[in-house]
Amino acid sequence: MLELGRTHTLEVVKQVTFGFYLDGKNLGEVLLPNRVAPKDTKLGSTLEAFIYLDSEDRPIATTRKPHAQTGEFAYLRVVDTNTYGAFLDWGLDKDLFVPFAEQHKKMEVGRSYLVRLYVDPRDERIVASSKIDKFVREDSPENLTNGQAVDLIIANSTELGFKAIINHSHWGVLYKADVFERLSFGQSIKGFIRQIRDDGKIDLTLNGGSRSHDKNTQKILAYLKKNNGYAPLHDKTEPAVISAELGMSKGAFKKAIGNLYKKKELLLEGDGIRLTE
Repeated sequence: MLELGRTHTLEVVKQVTFGFYLDGKNLGEVLLPNRVAPKDTKLGSTLEAFIYLDSEDRPIATTRKPHAQTGEFAYLRVVDTNTYGAFLDWGLDKDLFVPFAEQHKKMEVGRSYLVRLYVDPRDERIVASSKIDKFVREDSPENLTNGQAVDLIIANSTELGFKAIINHSHWGVLYKADVFERLSFGQSIKGFIRQIRDDGKIDLTLNGGSRSHDKNTQKILAYLKKNNGYAPLHDKTEPAVISAELGMSKGAFKKAIGNLYKKKELLLEGDGIRLTE
């Protein structure tokens, strides 16, 4: 069953002067206008197309990629308002509607807001809501595991750090001590599951996986070379000192020097670390 507001692989079943009709299954034949059709489009070919509604609320297809699909969150800019709500730029010809009832606070033209896209069951229209709390789950996830790479959207700041939406579904927390870059509201960023706690809450980190470890080990090697091959840093050093010198958490530092030690690229001394000859 095909869904509105999503990208699908569709077959071309008819050609007309103004475009092509695609087999939309339960949605019927869906028009793909000439202006968004690939040059090699022909009868019987298949293509990736996003299905939404035109100005007359008829299903229409496009090969353009919107900034988000239904079931996803995105940080979008308001381009217009009227007596019924606001309209957001989501990368398509027809703007995305946010009813007044779905605005956390009254939206203003020119400002951007974090919203979640969905199909309104009352009239089958694609709309958005800035009342994001009702769409983010607090329960323990079944499809997430410790160490897993995930997509994050920064949604709020707290005394502990930052609240982030994980894979468009669950809340997680990035702690201040683990953040060494500037994060902004609505920003999309890659992260990792640090741990799923017994209460179902999820702790996150930006430093995980081989790519992150490579970055940290390279940073440590560069620091050592700049300081004659030695640094008075070790597993007993205060986290604040490691953060000030290397721009990483103590946990990331210990993992990185452990990897370098195993590769025999540095020596662990009582009062610091030293490059091998």
